[in-house]
Amino acid sequence: MIAVSEVKKTLQKDGRRARSERMKTAILRTTLVMVKEGNLIPGAQQIADRAGVGIRSVFRHFEDMESLHSSFVQLINEDYPERVEEIDHSLLMTERITRLIEQRVETWELRSNMHLSAHVQFWRSKTISRNYARAQTTQRENLTEWLPELQKLDPTAHESANAIASFEMWNRLRQHQGLGIQSATQVLISMLNALFEHCAGAGKLESTGAKSID
Repeated sequence: MIAVSEVKKTLQKDGRRARSERMKTAILRTTLVMVKEGNLIPGAQQIADRAGVGIRSVFRHFEDMESLHSSFVQLINEDYPERVEEIDHSLLMTERITRLIEQRVETWELRSNMHLSAHVQFWRSKTISRNYARAQTTQRENLTEWLPELQKLDPTAHESANAIASFEMWNRLRQHQGLGIQSATQVLISMLNALFEHCAGAGKLESTGAKSID
């Protein structure tokens, strides 16, 4: 039989582990709250003060800020997963453009400050830089999945489409040009449609209302 003392030790160890996980989660969620409030580069001391713990507690649970960044990225992906909608390729291209932009707008609005925080921390975090690069690749692939017509366009037009359907363009419209969500959404939809209309006029695309290319 297992000695009572051994059971107590196990329970104590499990209790410490649970407390450690709770503290780690509290630190991460405090960081998330600060970023959402507009502090795009919260420092360790700021996080500790806001969480009501000593800075030693922060680095007891995270080896360094890079480790915190890695866990923070994971938390964001868990709390704010990308909206995934099944693509109906029977729809006209103009309809797919509208659905694509509306889907991305939903995510951009939820993750706005998280995106901005990533932008200003590229130089200091390899984790954030790698995660952003992966996200960019995924976004490009997703755009082609929604709009396979892009494969018929030249590189300049293809890159233009990716720029239009990006968070960076969205942020410019919302923050720098002061547009509301509905107006900014319509601008992006109009820009993408205009790009394809231009290419169709130049003989690079059969029709702006064309269905997906098989």
